[in-house]
Amino acid sequence: MRVHVTELLDGDRLTNDTFNDYGLHVLSKGTVLNNQDISRLFQHRIDYVDIDLRASEASEGRTLESTVNPKWLPTVQPLYENAVKNFEGLFTKASASGMIDDAEVSSMFGPLLNNLQLERDVVSMLLLLNTKDDYTYQHSVQVGMLSYYLATWVGYTNEEAVKVGKAGFLHDIGKCRIEDQVLNKPGRLTEEEYEEVKRHTLYGHEIILQSFDEPFVAYGALQHHERNDGTGYPYGLSGDEIHPVSKIIAVVDIYSAMISQRVYQQKRDLLYVLRELYRLSFKELDPSTTHTFIRHMMPNFIGKRVELVSGESGIIVMTHPTEFFRPLIQIGDDFIDMAVEREYEIQQVYL
Repeated sequence: MRVHVTELLDGDRLTNDTFNDYGLHVLSKGTVLNNQDISRLFQHRIDYVDIDLRASEASEGRTLESTVNPKWLPTVQPLYENAVKNFEGLFTKASASGMIDDAEVSSMFGPLLNNLQLERDVVSMLLLLNTKDDYTYQHSVQVGMLSYYLATWVGYTNEEAVKVGKAGFLHDIGKCRIEDQVLNKPGRLTEEEYEEVKRHTLYGHEIILQSFDEPFVAYGALQHHERNDGTGYPYGLSGDEIHPVSKIIAVVDIYSAMISQRVYQQKRDLLYVLRELYRLSFKELDPSTTHTFIRHMMPNFIGKRVELVSGESGIIVMTHPTEFFRPLIQIGDDFIDMAVEREYEIQQVYL
C-alpha cells in the first residue's frame, strides 16, 4: 500500500526500491524501516513510499496517541515482569546474607537483555512496561536496561554493554539494608534518614565485592550518585575521578526515576525529563554521556503527536542532531522547522 512518510511506523517493510528526485538510491526493497530510515526519507524529501499491508489496517488501524509497534510485547513483557519479581527475592537474600548470587543475577536479567534489540523505540517501550507497583525493583530493572542501551551508544561492545547493564541492574542493591519505612517514606526525609539512604551506595559496593569479582560493577553501585562538579556522594568525586560506567548509570538512574509514577511525584512529560537531563549536563552530569543519551532517545519521538505552547497540535517528523528539542513538526499540510522558527515551543509529547 502507498503511504505518506509521516504515516510510516517502525517495522513497516518497503515493497519497492526508493529513489529521491535526483535518482539517488535511498533505501532498498524489503527494508524493514526503523526511525533512522524514516528520518532518511524525510532528509531526501521523499513524500510517499510503498509498504506491505499492515495486519492492523483491517481493524481501523492506529491512533496518534501511541505509535510504538508492540510486536515485541508478548516476548519482552513476561521477561520484564519476571525480572522485577525475581529482583525482590534477590533483594531479600542480599539483606539476609549480605551477598548475591552471580548466576542468579544472570538468569533473571540475561534473557531480558537478549531481547532488548526487538524494540528500538525505547521511550514507548518503558512506558508500556512501566507500572505503579514495586518502584524499587522496577527501577533497578529499568536502569539495567537503559545502562545497556547507553553503553552501546557510547561505544562499548555488546559483551561490555551487557556487563554495564548488569552494573545498572545492581546499582541500588545496597538499599536492601535500608528500613522500608525510610526507603518508601512518602514525605520529606529527616536529615538522619537522608544520611542513612545515602549509605546505600556503600552497602551496595560492599555486597557486590563480597559476591563476585567484577570491580566496575561494584563501582556502579558506589558512584552512581557522584556528580561531575563534586556535589554528589558518598565521596564528593568529580570529573575523571568518577568511573565511566558510573557516569552512564547516573544519567539513566535520573531518567528512570523521573519517568516513574511514585507516591510523592507525578510522572513528568518525557520531553521535560530530557530537557532536565540536558540542563544537568552543564554541571552535575557528564556532558558527553548525557548528550549521547539524549541524541539517541530523541528519534524515538518521530511520529509522536505534540502540543505546542500556542495550542496547535502536530506530529514530529524529524529530529535535529544538535538542536535536540527543536525538531521538524508537521501541522496539517505545513512543516515547521523549530530550529529555524524559534517562536515555536513544545508543551507536551503524547505517546
